[in-house]
Amino acid sequence: MSQKKILLVDDEPNIRFVLGAILAQSGYTVDVAEDGFAALRKIQKSAPDLVITDLRMPNMNGFELLSVLRTRFPELATIVISGEFLAVNGHQGALGDAFFQKGNYELGDFLAKVSELLSSPPARIRQPQSPAPVWAPTGDAPVMLTCTNCTRSFPIDICQGSSPPQVTDCIFCGVRLEVQVVAVGLAANAD
Repeated sequence: MSQKKILLVDDEPNIRFVLGAILAQSGYTVDVAEDGFAALRKIQKSAPDLVITDLRMPNMNGFELLSVLRTRFPELATIVISGEFLAVNGHQGALGDAFFQKGNYELGDFLAKVSELLSSPPARIRQPQSPAPVWAPTGDAPVMLTCTNCTRSFPIDICQGSSPPQVTDCIFCGVRLEVQVVAVGLAANAD
């Protein structure tokens, strides 16, 4: 039986090195990527059995990556690990199959969840019109949406205290996207 392949996506080299080494010592084949775009390139070349991703990364963040994965690779199991996002929508399936707070979980629990997801991956069917999750950082930064069709990100207007539009068209390829807010970032340490 061949080893299960895990793709670890995080912009911090130390996290990629340490967590990658732990997973490799546990018997998995591990590949790494520094952001969502690099992860998608690797997935297109050789699909992993599991993706473990951070949420806040440059270029294409974890929310955007997960949105694309849910649309294009729904059978792919995902684990989210984040140190900056403390509040995540209770409907965890929209974000990932499991969520771990960086620095606040037991390694044994993490490895058990990895093993569980690899032995019985979530049963999902491909849904062509899946809602596109939105990530919303705190502060005055624009809210970005990533098109699940062309994978390009663009800002959407949200007035203070209001919800995002439920449907919008991609400004690049024109595909109609349903929008679903799955997380709002609450920075663990404000800079």
